[in-house]
Amino acid sequence: MPFTTPSTPTPHPRWAAAPVGDRGLDLGRYSGPMDLQQAAQELTALQLHVVREVVAHVRRAHLRAGEHVAESTLAEALGTSRTPVNTALRFLTSAGVLAHDLNRGYFLKLGAAELGEVAADLASQPDDPLYLRIASDRLARQLPDLNTEAELMRLYDCSRAALRKALSRIQQEGWVEKAIGHGWEFQPMIDSAEAYEESYTFRLALEPTGILAASFRPDPAELRALLQRQRLIAESGYESMTAIELFEANKEFHETLARWSGNRFILQSIRRVDQLRRLVEYRQAQHRKPRRNHALEHIAILEALAAHDFLQAAGLMRNHLEDARRSKVASQGVFSSLAN
Repeated sequence: MPFTTPSTPTPHPRWAAAPVGDRGLDLGRYSGPMDLQQAAQELTALQLHVVREVVAHVRRAHLRAGEHVAESTLAEALGTSRTPVNTALRFLTSAGVLAHDLNRGYFLKLGAAELGEVAADLASQPDDPLYLRIASDRLARQLPDLNTEAELMRLYDCSRAALRKALSRIQQEGWVEKAIGHGWEFQPMIDSAEAYEESYTFRLALEPTGILAASFRPDPAELRALLQRQRLIAESGYESMTAIELFEANKEFHETLARWSGNRFILQSIRRVDQLRRLVEYRQAQHRKPRRNHALEHIAILEALAAHDFLQAAGLMRNHLEDARRSKVASQGVFSSLAN
């Protein structure tokens, strides 16, 4: 029996007992920025990040109202555990974006075409100020590699709980690790034009090679889905999608092809680079026209793969990365803006 979204939202019966942040939420149906923005303030930085990614995934996949949204599928697509995904789904249900059926799970009340305002409202949420200060200082090379928690608490005048929350997020993004003994050790970042160029040189050595690997196997259904999403970006999405969504769509494209290589080390390496370039790429995504050109280049690569011309696809990937390297590294102002 096809699912029909109810005329009024049906909140999860355990919603009040399953809080987001410090309190349960009961927003009813989504009615604009104030609803969502006020409620989103109760989310942790990680929870807000996953909520944004769920909305971005729905928009990239061009899902329609009434379609099923599976928790396990989202967790795999977003590369996270089910716990933050479940929190995100309950939050979006409370906001009226999803409907929940006890027996069948979550279904979209709003389709991809209707989520532009929701995505914009979520993207407008201020990030964790402590996280931003640490990122800014690290990008400006004002933080040493090794720091104790006591030193960082004094420097940022914050509690241990607030510091550990920010460091936990940074650790998930891959640019800090617990030091042996005590303290935290910051890892290399893409914090200069030179580091940015090195990241592209590294990718140029990996991504075309992955396409030419004997183990490379494109998944036909995933290829069609990627083509659809990149075409949407090229047609109008480059103007309407948020910077976060544009980065995630780019990340999805490159990591999916890396996974098709059948080489776990290529996939792990590309994922690692994506984690490190996230802060820079969010700023780059503010420039809209290049996003359309990148989507068109992605489409050309995917069409070559669909035609089983892997040699051409690898050549197109090399040209794509080389062009991006030249254009982005030339935009050195992005690094000074990150540090301000």
